[in-house]
Amino acid sequence: MMQKRLAGQLLKCPEGRIRLEPERISDIREAITKEDIRTLISEGAIRKVPEKGSSKSRARKKADQRRKGRRKGQGSKKGKRTARLPGKKSWIGRIRLQREFLQSMKTRGLISNQTFTMLYRKSKGGFFRNKRHLKLYVNEQKLITK
Repeated sequence: MMQKRLAGQLLKCPEGRIRLEPERISDIREAITKEDIRTLISEGAIRKVPEKGSSKSRARKKADQRRKGRRKGQGSKKGKRTARLPGKKSWIGRIRLQREFLQSMKTRGLISNQTFTMLYRKSKGGFFRNKRHLKLYVNEQKLITK
C-alpha cells in the first residue's frame, strides 16, 4: 500500500511498524500526498508501533551474581584452565610474588646475599610452587640468619 510506504518515510520506520486505524481506512485510501499522510498522522489515523526489545533485567541479575562470584562452577566453564588464565600470566603472578618476598627478606636482613641469589635462581627455575612453598623451604633449610 502506497500510504504505508509514505507513512514509513515520514515516521522513519519500516512499513511493518505502521498501523492504520480500521475505521479511517476510507480517508487513508484517499490520501495520496505526503501532506495528506502528515495530517492523518497528526489526527492519529496512522501511527507508528513501538519497537520490540529484549528485556535486560535477567541479564543484569546474572551479571550481579557473577560480580559476587556466583555462577562460576564446573558447568559454566568452557575451555581449559590455561584458556581462562593463560599459563604465562599465572607464571608472571607467581614469580613476581616470590621475587618480592625474597627482596623483602633480603632488605630486612633475614637472608644473606648468597642465600638470596640461590633462592632467586631456584624460583626462576620454577622450583617453588608458590610463596608458601618458598617460606616452608627457607624454614626447613634453616636459611634465616639473625
